Amino acid sequence: MSLTQPVGSDHQLARLLQIGIVLEEVVEARAAKHAEETDASLDPALRDLLDHAASESADHRSRLETLVDDLEAETVPFEEIQMLVEAQYEADEDFDGVLYDQLCNEETAYKFYDDLIASIEASDTAFSVDRERLLDVLRTIREEEADGVEEVTDLMEERQ
Repeated sequence: MSLTQPVGSDHQLARLLQIGIVLEEVVEARAAKHAEETDASLDPALRDLLDHAASESADHRSRLETLVDDLEAETVPFEEIQMLVEAQYEADEDFDGVLYDQLCNEETAYKFYDDLIASIEASDTAFSVDRERLLDVLRTIREEEADGVEEVTDLMEERQ
């Protein structure tokens, strides 16, 4: 399954949407972990950024899960992903390290959605979910990820 080729079936689309769900779960868990581990010394601007990132990722996950439900596919429960992230990932307590991690998360998500949209647009497959609704949801999420990249970049520039 590759995003360099058109999406060819409901099954493939469901799997790609599930990758987006997992990506959002990782972003949400990382932001929450950063906020938790740096709580006492957390800069208010960074706290707001992390809280917004976690909330936005939860919203994105919910929108993607709705699309997957329409395709009648199962998703991975958030609690399972959160445990894996916590076991594999240690949040860097350094302000700049947290910002670089968040920037990477936002850029990765943006690129994933950009590629997924292009792959769906290149496809002539008739999906069981409305194509325009699907693309509208993904484009909205992509734009929110682009805004996230800009927010993190602005915060980084303020600190220089």
